[in-house]
Amino acid sequence: MPMPATPAIVLLSGGLDSATVLALMRRDGFAVHALSFDYGQRHKEELRYAALLAQSMGAASHRVLRIDLAAFGGSALTDPQLSVPESGLAPGIPITYVPARNTVFLSLALALAEVLGARDIFLGVNSQDYSGYPDCRPEFVHAFEALAQVATRLGDEAREPRIHAPLQFLNKSEIIRLGSRLGVDYGMTRSCYQLDAEGRSCGRCDSCRLRREGFRQAGIADPTPYQSS
Repeated sequence: MPMPATPAIVLLSGGLDSATVLALMRRDGFAVHALSFDYGQRHKEELRYAALLAQSMGAASHRVLRIDLAAFGGSALTDPQLSVPESGLAPGIPITYVPARNTVFLSLALALAEVLGARDIFLGVNSQDYSGYPDCRPEFVHAFEALAQVATRLGDEAREPRIHAPLQFLNKSEIIRLGSRLGVDYGMTRSCYQLDAEGRSCGRCDSCRLRREGFRQAGIADPTPYQSS
């Protein structure tokens, strides 16, 4: 009788990075438990694509957890009074940074991991994220893993949790090439901060710019429906 697959958690946003991570996990034989968040984001249409990805890519389960980071504001992704930038990438931490978001997300993923007995948690942060977002940097990932190992029953039982960021040092074009080799259907992903009701991306926000340029550099046709050319 074959051994059951090892359970693992993935933070699944509906974007191309987390879809690529899910594909890597499936390739490596994990039983993938996807975790998405309805956190008060203005672009919560992404959750529909997260559900489609989880189903089509064979996740063992998919949970959508509701929390309210919009109650704090401080980000253009949660506060409708703040405009999503459309003028291109700029130095520094962008207004689209959601304060402590990945710390909160990973903490909740860690709680689920304890319940499922899963030592491995995966997220899709990468080099183009951590240039501007402090909670996407390698130092953050390593520090959270150290915290998880001293803050949990898993750690106390010598089954220390492990935080994986397999795309950490890849740019968008490299991620797209990798996912394409793994069979990811990027037409089922969305990265835009301003999706419309029909699931079309704006083509102007930072996330859309990075996505478009990634497909261009990868030499792969971009399947994303945009509101304008």
